Amino acid sequence: MQEHHTVDISLGLQTQLLAHENVVASLSVDLDTQLRFAPGLLALTNQRLLAFQGGAWQTWALTPDMVLRHSDHAGVGTLELHDARTLLARWRYTLAVDPQALRLVKLFGQRLLPQDPSQDEPGQCPNCHAPLPADSEECAVCNRELNSPPSTWVLLRLWRFAKPYQFQLLGGFLLMLASTAATLVPPYLTIPLMDEVLIPFQSGKQIDVGQVKWLLAGLLGSALLAWSLGWVRTWLLALVSERIAADLRTTAFDHLLGLSLDYFGAKRTGDLISRIGSETDRISVFLSLHALDFATDVLMLVMTSTILFSVNPWLALVTLLPLPFIAWMIHTVRDRLRTGFEKIDRVWGEVTNVLADTIPGIRVVKAFAQERREAGRFHAANQANLAVNDRLNKTWSLFTPTVSLLTDIGLLVVWAFGIWQVSKGQITVGVLTAFLAYIGRFYTRLDSMSRIVSVTQKAAAGAKRIFDILDHVSNVPEPTQPVVVGSGMPGAVQVRGQIEMKGIGFRYGNRSVIRDMDLVIRPGEMIGLVGHSGSGKSTLVNLICRFYDVTDGSIQVDGTDIRRFAVADYRRHIGLVLQEPFLFFGTIAENIAYGRPDATRAEIVAAARAAHAHEFILRLPQGYDSLVGERGQGLSGGERQRISIARALLIDPRILILDEATSSVDTETENEIQKALDNLVKGRTTIAIAHRLSTLRKADRLVVMDRGRVVEVGPHEELMERQGAYWRLYQAQLRRTESEDDGLSLSASLPMAPIAHSAHPAGG
Repeated sequence: MQEHHTVDISLGLQTQLLAHENVVASLSVDLDTQLRFAPGLLALTNQRLLAFQGGAWQTWALTPDMVLRHSDHAGVGTLELHDARTLLARWRYTLAVDPQALRLVKLFGQRLLPQDPSQDEPGQCPNCHAPLPADSEECAVCNRELNSPPSTWVLLRLWRFAKPYQFQLLGGFLLMLASTAATLVPPYLTIPLMDEVLIPFQSGKQIDVGQVKWLLAGLLGSALLAWSLGWVRTWLLALVSERIAADLRTTAFDHLLGLSLDYFGAKRTGDLISRIGSETDRISVFLSLHALDFATDVLMLVMTSTILFSVNPWLALVTLLPLPFIAWMIHTVRDRLRTGFEKIDRVWGEVTNVLADTIPGIRVVKAFAQERREAGRFHAANQANLAVNDRLNKTWSLFTPTVSLLTDIGLLVVWAFGIWQVSKGQITVGVLTAFLAYIGRFYTRLDSMSRIVSVTQKAAAGAKRIFDILDHVSNVPEPTQPVVVGSGMPGAVQVRGQIEMKGIGFRYGNRSVIRDMDLVIRPGEMIGLVGHSGSGKSTLVNLICRFYDVTDGSIQVDGTDIRRFAVADYRRHIGLVLQEPFLFFGTIAENIAYGRPDATRAEIVAAARAAHAHEFILRLPQGYDSLVGERGQGLSGGERQRISIARALLIDPRILILDEATSSVDTETENEIQKALDNLVKGRTTIAIAHRLSTLRKADRLVVMDRGRVVEVGPHEELMERQGAYWRLYQAQLRRTESEDDGLSLSASLPMAPIAHSAHPAGG
């Protein structure tokens, strides 16, 4: 019902939007002013703040004096909208949606921050006004909720993944209950076996063989029943726990793929691999083994205590004497273990990071003879991991023997008190024997429960690291009602390739990269982006691809803001050829067909022919079925680039991005790649960034950028006649090329010195 209301509200939001108004962020507000559960919605657009609560919509036009403040207390989050004079509105919500609320506050502040394009000074957090670090959008104060130490309660969030298997879990619980009850039968049968068979036999009474047979059959039957029920229970719950862990792993990876590039820029590869791989395995082991043991231990303690009190309450009280001391120790040690295991996870992530850095870059490591340096990095990370584990083991090594000592003392007290009661005739020897059997199991389970404390804290630390990924919200959000792209449905947009930028701006943290930029690119036009390094060329391309969202203005494709398209649908119409093409481990054909896995072999070959890659592919041992090494290490740079061009050709994009596609190859290879690019750009809107300006002469227009602004636009000849920014860039590159050519000519004209004297060149 709650989801149904949310869908209705989202549909209602679309009717409230004005022309050219786009939703930047939204928050499902789930509490009303009386802190009762009620569906609501808070939406931030590029023009207004809209809120639905109590069955009605309210709107506020964005003004520079508005502030959206965030706070939380006792599990309830609060957002307050203020202007310069008064409180305008207040919303309450549960902390389950707090990450989305923090993101809404951040984006609200970014859209209202005054920006001076002439200077890049350190900024403030729009929410709490704390200073932000350079090139960072994250406020340590506002994000403190996301960086809290792990709590055991985080394991309860796994119920989201366990819910589909609730009936199997219920069956496992009933089997656990039955098997635990079966294990408690043998000690109870020892009472008649001692008091009615063995002790009377010592007094000269004959043994009743029939009774002994029934008692022994009961012992055997209960053992077999406990074994069979335990086997089925363990098998069933192990299957469920593996599926929960698999679902968790899949969900985390799917969510990770949906996050924007800025998230990956702030994370280490090894750390992410460790989270999705090792942490989910740890949770699987916890659920399949330790959680099951813990539940069994709890049941055993409860049922054993019940039996003990039913037999003799005073002896039962003496048995439970160590419990308060053990509980106090667990409470004391738990916090140290919780923070300790989180540190271990972070340090282990650093070990994995060194491996993830070194192994893919082994060619560079060996080329610069840095094996010892990388070995030193690994040794340092490994030693840090060892030191953290040693500190934690010091605490744990004291805790476990202390629990064992307390249980042994408790057993000694029971022996003493039991013997005293037997001497007074208050209990029989059979009762004392049964008590000791139950107590042995009781204390064994108690010791087992204390050992589970460390495993539980490890699982909680791992679960927190995974939920940190799941709680992160992409800075490139999907629209609530996306515009359909390229289909025959009414209202669908056919992408022709016209790109219009209206007053766009973008900031990396506090550093303004793009400022108040306007540009229109016509369908089928080839645009060359030129400018000094750091002028914003690559950032502009990233904004067009929607790897990031603009912080000001809008980018429209064929009259529609790209933020209104579903991200995947929009990017299917964009082809990207990078300076360093990335190839996956697999065959040549699989790499070419990466954007269209369903492509036929004929289509793959046609794309390779157009990319001038067919000939060298046929020279490979297995042709199109030849395996490419990791990152394409088995191919030359030019060959990798032509496969990348074939990959872009196969998806037939309407918009093509060429980012320094020929900058890292020799002249002969560049000519081959240029022929392939000529086939690729035909009939497509093309945006090309090139290191060598001479390669952009075929562009219809050149866009000259400087410090995030467009300073000149026009064809090559026209810009040369103006003798402005482009002319200066061209002349500087021409002089550099001539200088390099002179150096090559001079070195070619000099006689080659003998190798034996190469270290001692002649003077003059």
